[in-house]
Amino acid sequence: MTIEEFRELCLSLPGTTEDLPFDESTLAFKVMGKIFAITDIDNFEYVNLKCDPETALELRDRYEAIKAGYHMNKKHWNSVYFSSDANDSSIKEWTMESYRLVKEKLPAGIRKQLEE
Repeated sequence: MTIEEFRELCLSLPGTTEDLPFDESTLAFKVMGKIFAITDIDNFEYVNLKCDPETALELRDRYEAIKAGYHMNKKHWNSVYFSSDANDSSIKEWTMESYRLVKEKLPAGIRKQLEE
């Protein structure tokens, strides 16, 4: 997966925006202002994605491509490396799950705006 393909996937999800909140190379994708994916645009090797804590541990055991989230809360975030045993289809699925998890935690009023 290229950074362009990943960016297109993220921006196709309702209410998603992108910005560089930390520095000039750390790209964050947000749903209604809350981050669901972070990657480095200069060195596109992995993406940090939110994950259910139990599932996060299972995925780390099953895939070499998945590590505890780099510079993130290790319980809730995974770093998914593109050049290993995770295929594009799985990465898309995990990205959409990250989006869903973040969206679920939004206040009801904001979720309602998103659905309109």
